Amino acid sequence: MSGLFYNLGKKAGPKVRKAKWIWHSITAGQADTIKAEHEVGKDLACEIRDRSELDTEPQAGQLLSEVGSHLTARVANKLRRFSFEVIKGSEPNAFALPGGFIFVTRSLLELCEWNQDQIAFILAHEMAHVIRGHAMDRIIAGSAIAASAKAASIRGLLNTWLGKVGFKFLESAYSQDMELEADTLAARLATAAGYDTGAAKQLFSRLKKLNRSDNQSSFWNYFSSHPTFNIRINNIDRN
Repeated sequence: MSGLFYNLGKKAGPKVRKAKWIWHSITAGQADTIKAEHEVGKDLACEIRDRSELDTEPQAGQLLSEVGSHLTARVANKLRRFSFEVIKGSEPNAFALPGGFIFVTRSLLELCEWNQDQIAFILAHEMAHVIRGHAMDRIIAGSAIAASAKAASIRGLLNTWLGKVGFKFLESAYSQDMELEADTLAARLATAAGYDTGAAKQLFSRLKKLNRSDNQSSFWNYFSSHPTFNIRINNIDRN
């Protein structure tokens, strides 16, 4: 994966620098901020498509498109755009890029047993990271880009950072507070779109049992950085 993220940094470095300035500028309007996010995310998404094996099986793509469109219709800020794509992979994973580019592995869909309510919560959770600014914040913070650095230095820093962290960063870089915030918004968004958020609690309960029996199972890499399943279930109940 290091080659993939080296190229991501090479392509996206200048746009991340520009986006950082806009992101933190008091004069930037909402439309400009979202546009800057989208430019960064578009480059990253293109490289992931080029270097990852996309899942072209119609069932998976159609399911994500249908569920994703229902969720997107309920997002209050209509400037936000989202796309949902399936990639192949042996481990259940999902991640969101700035600008609303969301990738899910087929393994995660299988883990959800193709249940639309459970998948809706997963997608809404990733959408929430974009809506709340978590996706862009971690790209900016993680790249260690100094405000005074020159463009050439910025590209070098980003190349080095992305080369080291790979997909692991995309899967686990959020704080647990951010994860709970995303869960809260995801539950509200899924409910507004007509999905049963009780399915998310059912998924967490099932995963908790699986983890007890085998904490080395493949799903654990995705969920291990999140708060415990009990905390997530209680958080959904409270909200």
